[in-house]
Amino acid sequence: MTTYFFVAASEKFLTVEEPLDEILNERMRNYKENNKEIDFWLLKNPSFLQTTQFADLKAKIPSTPAVVLSTDKKFITFLKLRLEFVAVGEFECPNAEIIDPFKVE
Repeated sequence: MTTYFFVAASEKFLTVEEPLDEILNERMRNYKENNKEIDFWLLKNPSFLQTTQFADLKAKIPSTPAVVLSTDKKFITFLKLRLEFVAVGEFECPNAEIIDPFKVE
């Protein structure tokens, strides 16, 4: 099983209102320089937010959700501190409700 961590907010907040592209591009550049495999992904309207486990969290997001999903808990903590107005969560996969963490609606 793999543990995934994420920050979630509306797609508009993450992709328009915040400089998330800059943060992700800098991180990708750093990973490339250090020959490190990418361990984070930006997903728009991920299916895992439709599960009962995240029903309360999804209800707090005002419109179409987006997430930055990662296996690196420290990176998600950094994003939470940097972006402030995001929800955070984690899950292990696969589980009874989430088979593919990258599936989108």
